[in-house]
Order: sequence, then structure tokens, then C-alpha cells
Amino acid sequence: MSTPINLNKVRKERARASRKAQADENAARFGQSKSQKDASKAKADRIARHLDAHKRET
Repeated sequence: MSTPINLNKVRKERARASRKAQADENAARFGQSKSQKDASKAKADRIARHLDAHKRET
């Protein structure tokens, strides 16, 4: 005789796996890696410093 299983646990685990798969897909589609975020922030800071260096003082 097989052991009984808790259907609520199975249902919740299946839903959890589905949400995890969706989250991984969204991260791959829309996300940026930490190095990409750092590079774009550094570039924006560099551009802002360059612009500030060329402003006139009044």
C-alpha cells in the first residue's frame, strides 16, 4: 500500500514552482545584472560630472 500524500502540500508546491519559473523568465527578459547596473550608473555619473564641469558660473 502506498503512503498517503497531502494534496494541499502538492498543490502549493506546484504553484510555488510555477511562480519561480515565471520569476526566472521575467528576470531573464527584463532584468539587468549587477555589473550592468554598476556600469550604467558609472557612465551616468561620468556624463553628469562632464556636464557640470562645463557649466558657466554666474
